[in-house]
Amino acid sequence: MATVDLGKIKQVFRGTYDNSATYAPDDLVAFTDGSVTSTYICLTATTGNAPSSGGTAHANWAYVAKGQATSPTTTQGDIIVRGASADGRLAIGAAGKALIVNSSGNGLEYGNGGLLLNHGYAVKTDVANTSSTSYVDIPGLSVTMTPASTSSRFFINYNVAFGIRSSKYSGGLRIVKVVGGTTTNDIYLGDAVGSRTRGSNFRWSDNASHSENNSESMSGTIIHHPNTTSAVTFKLQFNNGYSGGFYSYVNYSAGDNDNSNHYRVPSSITVLEFAQ
Repeated sequence: MATVDLGKIKQVFRGTYDNSATYAPDDLVAFTDGSVTSTYICLTATTGNAPSSGGTAHANWAYVAKGQATSPTTTQGDIIVRGASADGRLAIGAAGKALIVNSSGNGLEYGNGGLLLNHGYAVKTDVANTSSTSYVDIPGLSVTMTPASTSSRFFINYNVAFGIRSSKYSGGLRIVKVVGGTTTNDIYLGDAVGSRTRGSNFRWSDNASHSENNSESMSGTIIHHPNTTSAVTFKLQFNNGYSGGFYSYVNYSAGDNDNSNHYRVPSSITVLEFAQ
Protein backbone atom coordinates (compact mmCIF):
# COMPACT_ATOMS: atom_id res chain seq x y z
CA MET A 1 0.00 0.00 0.00
CA ALA A 2 1.40 3.40 -0.99
CA THR A 3 2.48 5.79 1.76
CA VAL A 4 1.32 9.41 1.49
CA ASP A 5 3.38 11.99 3.36
CA LEU A 6 0.95 14.61 4.63
CA GLY A 7 3.73 16.66 6.22
CA LYS A 8 2.82 18.45 9.40
CA ILE A 9 -0.86 18.38 10.11
CA LYS A 10 -0.50 21.04 12.79
CA GLN A 11 1.92 23.80 13.75
CA VAL A 12 4.66 22.74 16.15
CA PHE A 13 5.80 25.09 18.88
CA ARG A 14 9.57 24.77 19.23
CA GLY A 15 9.98 27.08 22.21
CA THR A 16 12.53 29.89 22.34
CA TYR A 17 14.48 30.31 19.12
CA ASP A 18 17.83 28.46 19.05
CA ASN A 19 20.31 29.80 16.52
CA SER A 20 21.90 26.35 16.11
CA ALA A 21 18.65 24.46 15.52
CA THR A 22 17.15 23.58 12.14
CA TYR A 23 13.57 24.73 11.62
CA ALA A 24 11.01 23.45 9.16
CA PRO A 25 7.94 25.23 7.72
CA ASP A 26 5.13 25.71 10.26
CA ASP A 27 7.48 25.56 13.23
CA LEU A 28 6.63 28.23 15.81
CA VAL A 29 9.20 29.96 17.99
CA ALA A 30 9.42 32.80 20.48
CA PHE A 31 12.20 35.32 19.88
CA THR A 32 13.23 38.59 21.52
CA ASP A 33 14.29 41.27 19.05
CA GLY A 34 15.85 44.07 21.09
CA SER A 35 13.37 44.39 23.95
CA VAL A 36 10.35 43.07 22.04
CA THR A 37 9.38 39.38 22.35
CA SER A 38 7.21 38.02 19.52
CA THR A 39 6.00 34.72 18.12
CA TYR A 40 7.08 33.64 14.60
CA ILE A 41 6.22 30.92 12.12
CA CYS A 42 8.85 29.36 9.89
CA LEU A 43 8.11 29.76 6.15
CA THR A 44 11.05 27.82 4.65
CA ALA A 45 13.58 25.48 6.20
CA THR A 46 16.31 27.48 7.87
CA THR A 47 19.21 27.31 10.29
CA GLY A 48 21.03 30.22 11.87
CA ASN A 49 18.68 32.92 10.61
CA ALA A 50 17.12 34.87 13.47
CA PRO A 51 13.39 35.49 12.95
CA SER A 52 13.78 39.27 12.89
CA SER A 53 16.18 42.16 13.33
CA GLY A 54 15.28 45.73 14.20
CA GLY A 55 11.60 44.88 14.00
CA THR A 56 11.78 43.46 10.46
CA ALA A 57 11.06 39.75 9.94
CA HIS A 58 13.64 37.56 8.13
CA ALA A 59 12.56 36.16 4.76
CA ASN A 60 12.36 32.66 6.30
CA TRP A 61 9.99 33.80 9.01
CA ALA A 62 6.73 35.66 9.54
CA TYR A 63 5.15 37.22 12.59
CA VAL A 64 2.32 35.32 14.23
CA ALA A 65 1.94 37.68 17.18
CA LYS A 66 4.15 40.76 17.41
CA GLY A 67 5.04 41.87 20.94
CA GLN A 68 5.30 45.30 22.45
CA ALA A 69 8.42 46.96 23.77
CA THR A 70 8.83 47.14 27.52
CA SER A 71 7.84 50.57 28.76
CA PRO A 72 10.88 52.75 29.55
CA THR A 73 8.91 54.72 32.15
CA THR A 74 9.84 54.36 35.81
CA THR A 75 7.92 57.07 37.67
CA GLN A 76 4.33 58.25 37.84
CA GLY A 77 3.87 61.04 35.30
CA ASP A 78 6.66 59.90 32.94
CA ILE A 79 5.81 59.86 29.25
CA ILE A 80 7.24 57.94 26.28
CA VAL A 81 8.76 59.99 23.47
CA ARG A 82 10.60 58.98 20.33
CA GLY A 83 14.33 59.54 20.57
CA ALA A 84 16.90 59.53 17.77
CA SER A 85 16.38 55.82 17.09
CA ALA A 86 14.00 54.40 19.70
CA ASP A 87 11.29 55.24 22.18
CA GLY A 88 12.56 56.63 25.45
CA ARG A 89 11.48 58.02 28.80
CA LEU A 90 10.82 61.70 29.43
CA ALA A 91 10.67 62.22 33.18
CA ILE A 92 7.83 64.31 34.54
CA GLY A 93 8.73 67.99 34.80
CA ALA A 94 8.74 70.31 37.77
CA ALA A 95 5.52 71.77 39.14
CA GLY A 96 4.07 74.47 36.91
CA LYS A 97 6.15 73.57 33.85
CA ALA A 98 4.71 72.73 30.44
CA LEU A 99 5.70 70.33 27.67
CA ILE A 100 7.46 72.31 24.93
CA VAL A 101 9.65 71.70 21.88
CA ASN A 102 13.34 72.07 22.70
CA SER A 103 15.58 74.81 21.30
CA SER A 104 16.92 72.44 18.63
CA GLY A 105 13.42 71.75 17.36
CA ASN A 106 13.93 67.97 17.40
CA GLY A 107 12.55 66.84 20.74
CA LEU A 108 10.39 67.58 23.74
CA GLU A 109 11.25 68.92 27.16
CA TYR A 110 9.58 70.60 30.11
CA GLY A 111 9.89 74.37 30.34
CA ASN A 112 7.99 77.61 30.79
CA GLY A 113 6.37 77.61 27.38
CA GLY A 114 4.32 80.80 27.60
CA LEU A 115 2.65 79.87 30.88
CA LEU A 116 1.40 82.39 33.34
CA LEU A 117 4.21 82.41 35.90
CA ASN A 118 3.01 84.94 38.43
CA HIS A 119 0.49 87.67 38.97
CA GLY A 120 -0.10 90.65 41.19
CA TYR A 121 -2.69 93.36 41.59
CA ALA A 122 -3.58 96.34 43.70
CA VAL A 123 -6.96 97.97 44.25
CA LYS A 124 -7.37 101.47 45.67
CA THR A 125 -10.76 102.36 47.10
CA ASP A 126 -9.83 105.47 49.09
CA VAL A 127 -9.25 108.87 47.48
CA ALA A 128 -6.18 110.90 46.53
CA ASN A 129 -5.49 114.29 44.98
CA THR A 130 -2.54 116.41 43.91
CA SER A 131 -1.88 119.99 42.82
CA SER A 132 1.66 119.11 41.71
CA THR A 133 2.58 119.84 38.11
CA SER A 134 5.22 117.10 38.46
CA TYR A 135 4.14 113.47 38.57
CA VAL A 136 3.68 111.97 42.03
CA ASP A 137 2.76 108.43 43.07
CA ILE A 138 -0.88 107.47 43.42
CA PRO A 139 -0.78 105.83 46.86
CA GLY A 140 -1.65 102.15 46.78
CA LEU A 141 -1.54 101.69 42.99
CA SER A 142 1.68 99.73 42.62
CA VAL A 143 2.66 96.07 42.16
CA THR A 144 6.09 94.56 42.87
CA MET A 145 7.14 91.28 41.24
CA THR A 146 10.41 89.41 40.79
CA PRO A 147 10.73 88.04 37.23
CA ALA A 148 11.32 84.30 36.89
CA SER A 149 13.85 84.97 34.09
CA THR A 150 15.24 87.78 31.99
CA SER A 151 12.97 86.69 29.14
CA SER A 152 9.73 87.16 31.12
CA ARG A 153 7.05 89.42 29.65
CA PHE A 154 4.67 91.42 31.81
CA PHE A 155 1.09 92.17 30.83
CA ILE A 156 0.02 95.33 32.65
CA ASN A 157 -3.50 96.70 32.82
CA TYR A 158 -4.68 99.66 34.84
CA ASN A 159 -7.89 101.55 35.37
CA VAL A 160 -8.01 104.85 37.27
CA ALA A 161 -11.06 106.96 38.08
CA PHE A 162 -9.71 110.44 37.35
CA GLY A 163 -11.19 113.90 37.76
CA ILE A 164 -9.93 117.52 37.63
CA ARG A 165 -11.11 121.00 38.47
CA SER A 166 -13.33 122.74 35.90
CA SER A 167 -12.58 125.68 33.62
CA LYS A 168 -10.33 123.97 31.10
CA TYR A 169 -7.63 122.54 33.33
CA SER A 170 -5.74 119.32 32.62
CA GLY A 171 -4.20 116.46 34.51
CA GLY A 172 -2.34 113.34 33.49
CA LEU A 173 -1.44 109.77 34.40
CA ARG A 174 1.65 107.74 33.67
CA ILE A 175 2.99 104.28 34.51
CA VAL A 176 6.60 103.90 35.66
CA LYS A 177 8.79 101.05 36.82
CA VAL A 178 11.32 100.87 39.65
CA VAL A 179 14.25 98.43 39.48
CA GLY A 180 16.92 98.39 42.19
CA GLY A 181 15.66 101.68 43.61
CA THR A 182 15.87 103.48 40.25
CA THR A 183 12.65 104.82 38.75
CA THR A 184 12.39 104.63 34.95
CA ASN A 185 9.64 106.43 33.10
CA ASP A 186 10.34 105.08 29.62
CA ILE A 187 7.36 102.76 29.19
CA TYR A 188 4.01 103.56 27.60
CA LEU A 189 4.49 107.31 27.30
CA GLY A 190 3.80 109.79 24.54
CA ASP A 191 6.44 111.31 22.28
CA ALA A 192 8.93 113.65 23.98
CA VAL A 193 8.36 116.76 21.86
CA GLY A 194 9.41 120.19 23.11
CA SER A 195 8.13 121.19 26.52
CA ARG A 196 5.02 119.03 26.28
CA THR A 197 4.29 116.78 29.23
CA ARG A 198 4.61 113.08 28.46
CA GLY A 199 1.91 110.83 29.83
CA SER A 200 0.11 107.53 29.48
CA ASN A 201 -3.32 109.23 29.67
CA PHE A 202 -4.58 112.73 30.32
CA ARG A 203 -7.87 114.50 30.92
CA TRP A 204 -8.77 118.00 29.86
CA SER A 205 -11.74 119.56 31.58
CA ASP A 206 -14.31 121.67 29.80
CA ASN A 207 -15.91 124.77 31.25
CA ALA A 208 -19.45 123.47 31.19
CA SER A 209 -21.63 123.98 34.19
CA HIS A 210 -20.87 121.52 36.99
CA SER A 211 -17.95 119.93 35.11
CA GLU A 212 -16.21 119.76 38.48
CA ASN A 213 -18.51 116.83 39.18
CA ASN A 214 -17.20 114.83 36.21
CA SER A 215 -14.61 112.10 36.30
CA GLU A 216 -13.43 109.58 33.73
CA SER A 217 -12.14 106.03 33.69
CA MET A 218 -8.53 106.31 32.49
CA SER A 219 -7.16 102.93 31.46
CA GLY A 220 -4.30 101.34 29.59
CA THR A 221 -2.84 97.97 28.66
CA ILE A 222 0.80 97.25 27.78
CA ILE A 223 3.21 94.33 27.47
CA HIS A 224 6.66 95.08 28.85
CA HIS A 225 9.97 93.21 28.88
CA PRO A 226 12.10 94.45 31.81
CA ASN A 227 15.01 92.07 30.98
CA THR A 228 15.99 91.50 34.61
CA THR A 229 15.57 89.05 37.46
CA SER A 230 15.66 91.80 40.07
CA ALA A 231 12.43 92.88 41.73
CA VAL A 232 10.41 95.26 39.55
CA THR A 233 7.75 97.65 40.82
CA PHE A 234 5.15 98.97 38.40
CA LYS A 235 3.30 101.98 39.72
CA LEU A 236 0.93 104.71 38.62
CA GLN A 237 1.56 108.43 39.04
CA PHE A 238 -0.57 111.51 38.43
CA ASN A 239 -0.18 115.27 38.17
CA ASN A 240 -2.09 118.48 37.56
CA GLY A 241 -1.29 120.48 34.46
CA TYR A 242 -1.85 123.85 36.10
CA SER A 243 -0.29 125.43 39.16
CA GLY A 244 -2.05 127.80 41.50
CA GLY A 245 -4.05 125.46 43.73
CA PHE A 246 -5.80 123.40 41.06
CA TYR A 247 -6.09 119.68 41.67
CA SER A 248 -6.38 116.31 40.00
CA TYR A 249 -8.49 113.73 41.82
CA VAL A 250 -8.45 109.92 42.02
CA ASN A 251 -11.60 107.94 42.85
CA TYR A 252 -13.81 111.04 43.21
CA SER A 253 -14.58 114.34 41.51
CA ALA A 254 -13.68 117.90 42.45
CA GLY A 255 -17.23 118.65 43.57
CA ASP A 256 -17.39 115.96 46.23
CA ASN A 257 -20.67 116.90 47.89
CA ASP A 258 -22.10 114.47 50.41
CA ASN A 259 -25.18 113.36 48.49
CA SER A 260 -26.30 110.58 46.15
CA ASN A 261 -25.35 112.61 43.06
CA HIS A 262 -21.65 112.24 43.81
CA TYR A 263 -19.63 109.04 43.57
CA ARG A 264 -16.66 107.29 45.15
CA VAL A 265 -15.22 104.51 42.95
CA PRO A 266 -12.16 102.17 42.91
CA SER A 267 -9.03 102.14 40.77
CA SER A 268 -6.73 99.19 40.10
CA ILE A 269 -3.57 97.89 38.49
CA THR A 270 -3.02 94.24 37.48
CA VAL A 271 0.30 92.69 36.40
CA LEU A 272 0.65 89.20 34.88
CA GLU A 273 4.03 87.57 34.23
CA PHE A 274 4.33 85.23 31.25
CA ALA A 275 7.22 83.11 30.05
CA GLN A 276 8.61 83.99 26.66
